[in-house]
Amino acid sequence: MARDSWDSWNSWDEDGTPHPLALRRSGRSEQEPDRLPEVRELEVLGWEPAPGETLWAFLPYVWPPAARTWIPDRSTHWAVETRLDGHGHITGVEAAPLADPDLHDLDRETEEVLARLGIPPRPPGRLWLLRPPGSFPTVGTVLDHLRTLARERGVEVSPSPEFLSLTRAELAALGSEPEPNT
Repeated sequence: MARDSWDSWNSWDEDGTPHPLALRRSGRSEQEPDRLPEVRELEVLGWEPAPGETLWAFLPYVWPPAARTWIPDRSTHWAVETRLDGHGHITGVEAAPLADPDLHDLDRETEEVLARLGIPPRPPGRLWLLRPPGSFPTVGTVLDHLRTLARERGVEVSPSPEFLSLTRAELAALGSEPEPNT
């Protein structure tokens, strides 16, 4: 497989299309992001949802293009209110979809981190999925590798320019390795 240009590595794939499996679905779903049928179908094919922690907010932007994809976010994020009696026993639970302003608040911290790193805002309405590059079996093992590498090189594991630079360079090296035969 031919490797993409470096320019496509540092992008949100703004002009790209979603994974073809996502095209079979439309409309809002009451499922949370990790419960969407298309996410589960892609997991069977080796894709994993990108980590949601702020530390990794930039990850899809620098991930090898051949090992990243996205689908439209049809999910619903829920606000759950639990009522307790005087003894701490649950007396009622109500769930309601979060309103758009509340959803924007959820993304604010991530967008602030990206801005501090000089990375453009993420396109709205996308769920990112990743495959591990190189010989790593899971995205989690890649993240563990990046944390270990940072500690070995004296780079703080935080959403910083130094950690971004280390991550970008290591993913570029992993992305240029020949893909294992499967």
